[in-house]
Amino acid sequence: MTNTGPIVSKVWSFAHTLRDDGVGYGDYLEQLTYLLFLKMADEYSRPPYDRKLPIPEKYNWESLVSKKGAELESHYTELLRELSKARGILGQIFTKSQNKIQDPAKLYRIIGMIDKENWSMMGTDLKGKIYEGLLEKNAEDVKSGAGQYFTPRVLIMAMVECIHPEPEKTICDPACGTGGFFLASYDFISNPENYSLDKEQKEFLKDRTFSGNEIVASARRMCLMNMFLHNIGEIDGESYISSVDSLISDPGDRYDYVLTNPPFGKKSSMTFTNEEGKQEKEDLVYNRQDFWATTSNKQLNFLQHIHTLLKSDGRATVVLPDNVLFEGGAGETVRKNILETTDLHTILRLPTGIFYKQGVKANVLFFDNKPASKEPWTKEVWIYDFRTNVHFTLKKNPMKFEDLKDFISCYNPENRHVRTETWSEDNPNGRWRKFSYGEIVSRDKTNLDIFWVKDESLADLDNLPDPDILANEIIENVEAGLESFREIVETINGD
Repeated sequence: MTNTGPIVSKVWSFAHTLRDDGVGYGDYLEQLTYLLFLKMADEYSRPPYDRKLPIPEKYNWESLVSKKGAELESHYTELLRELSKARGILGQIFTKSQNKIQDPAKLYRIIGMIDKENWSMMGTDLKGKIYEGLLEKNAEDVKSGAGQYFTPRVLIMAMVECIHPEPEKTICDPACGTGGFFLASYDFISNPENYSLDKEQKEFLKDRTFSGNEIVASARRMCLMNMFLHNIGEIDGESYISSVDSLISDPGDRYDYVLTNPPFGKKSSMTFTNEEGKQEKEDLVYNRQDFWATTSNKQLNFLQHIHTLLKSDGRATVVLPDNVLFEGGAGETVRKNILETTDLHTILRLPTGIFYKQGVKANVLFFDNKPASKEPWTKEVWIYDFRTNVHFTLKKNPMKFEDLKDFISCYNPENRHVRTETWSEDNPNGRWRKFSYGEIVSRDKTNLDIFWVKDESLADLDNLPDPDILANEIIENVEAGLESFREIVETINGD
């Protein structure tokens, strides 16, 4: 495999130059997306591809390369405005596009850098890795807030490994961010070690496997570009990523798999201007016939929506915060219905320190949809506690794929019905333990937030984690507490 490091460094080095001009990482990545798309469209319009693409000659790549100075700046601004009116993927990529690079000399240099590479001849693997590398760097930029659209790729890979998606099956992500679940699924299905695909299966994988929603224009743009660079979809095709809020209604389509990490933040709300001209927030409640409970809790709504999206034998894996496992009222109603109508067979308790948004305590739920039945479908829930006594930080000690291999082995993707607990009375700190349906529904509020491993930091004060890990964990806990208090204050004030 070609080393992507030098190209990522070269492309990223411009980010530091532009930072001095007040252009943030996210803005730079957007400009790169526009320019890369135009360059690749130009390459595809030439031999050996000779594709007729819907980009007017006046606004093609050549029109940019041939200009300098103020003329380049004004032409680029006009180009972005005009292409945003186009249909299909082209229009989606250029939606709400603006020129953020005010120095024409720097814009000229970036165009020159992109022009030197032959992107269409570059391997899909290489192109994709370059762009994914840039997305990850952008997610690391705390101030931009881009991390909320970026799920750790090693976690996504583990989730895909467990769910084992098959060829010629459909995959949906109703909150797809920059497309991480699509790409990991694509890599898994196209890997010759997993499947040997025929021509029809390859075409299905490229054009008919994936669909999703992303309401944030910049994240949707990056997702489309990311998928395009990985050879998913067509440059002149229709967009398979909708800009509609996926929670508004049942789209009618049903899928074989749903893999997703809905946005963190508990409440859905909308801002409006009242009669006095002041801005007010109002909880956004989705009244849907297919939902078991009406609530403004975004994650509970996503969980209900995912259930709706699944075919009668569809399978889901979803990242959700702790409150979904223990919250009363609507939370209890949703949990009971999930346990009854699906086989909620596995929960992975995630460690802290792995997300770019601090204060997040989350889990991965795995469940299989089932046809209607009088008896509950969930017979037992297997829980893997990967949180207690596990310490990760984003920079010094990031979570690696190897760290999740024990969980994958316990999950047993080849046949998840054959599993062995590592917990026992003789080994009370075993991380893998099952609970019967009866045990769970007898718990207060059908609480699924279950843990049993002894917290060593409470007992062994001589062997505490490193100070930086401790400090990060304190921040995580304080942030999580603050988030809860904010919600309480908002509820009291009616904000």
